[in-house]
Amino acid sequence: MSEEIKICSRRYINMSYVLTFLFTTLLFGASSTELSENFYEISCPNFTSIVKEEVGARLKTEPRMGASLLRLHFHDCFATGCDASVLLDDTASFIGEKRSEPNNNSARGFEVIDNMKVKVETICPGIVSCADILAAAARDSLGGPSWNVLFGRRDSTTANKTASNMNIKGPHSNLNDLIQGYASQGFTPQELVALSGGHTIGLAKCQFFTSRLSDGNIDPSFKKSLKDFCKVNGENGSHPLDMKTPLTFDNNYFMLLTQLRGLLHSDQQLLKEPTKHFVEVYANNKTAFFEDFTGVMIKMSKLGTLTGNSGIIRTNCRSILS
Repeated sequence: MSEEIKICSRRYINMSYVLTFLFTTLLFGASSTELSENFYEISCPNFTSIVKEEVGARLKTEPRMGASLLRLHFHDCFATGCDASVLLDDTASFIGEKRSEPNNNSARGFEVIDNMKVKVETICPGIVSCADILAAAARDSLGGPSWNVLFGRRDSTTANKTASNMNIKGPHSNLNDLIQGYASQGFTPQELVALSGGHTIGLAKCQFFTSRLSDGNIDPSFKKSLKDFCKVNGENGSHPLDMKTPLTFDNNYFMLLTQLRGLLHSDQQLLKEPTKHFVEVYANNKTAFFEDFTGVMIKMSKLGTLTGNSGIIRTNCRSILS
């Protein structure tokens, strides 16, 4: 290949990256600059306290709810943006995201958000969006790393089941699918690994990991224990994603991956190139994981946000009607 052709090829590749970046920014981040930590400082300064108290009370009676609220925020943002579309019930004009494959009979915590919304509406009617409540609840649900949530989102007037099915990668996904899916939302392979660290808490049903038992990259004793568990509990039996510290947000999830003890196929796939290095870094450095996780959570919370007049403030998070 001549030097002139090489230079033109490099320029074409570089321009492709630029165009991809610009498209992603326009699609997902154009309105995020309007978000602010102090958005409700005057209009509803106590709303975050209500969310924190409600989350804390629920975690005392149902510790696994923390993982459910974190997952709910993730599934909301990755469908059409952080617009609370995941909370909407079906209507005559659309089938909601609750009925999508990643959420159907799986997504939880809707009633917790409902309770928060009722209490917030009591003190600040028509002010705080369901999308902002969901973002705050996800932060307060972990009992581990924390971050300053940006506020100012408005709620969508519709939901998109198709987008939820397309954009949220399932437990049987291979690494290339994961990397491409996250890249389409503007995330790097390292950010994919950091976000996946949310699996350090939560549960998964046997039906979602029985195929994992046929993988070659699984610890034999772990494989046997999973077979025994599912034989006793059936396909709806729920097993911790991190069986070592299932209720503690830490970096044990990554340690287990290095031991070939990842519960889901999609989890264990991360111990391959080009993401293997990041798994090993986080397995050995909890501080690094926490820093990167909080950074990518803030980035995720800006996806496709509706601000200004581009959305509404729902009185009922399940419906666009008051």
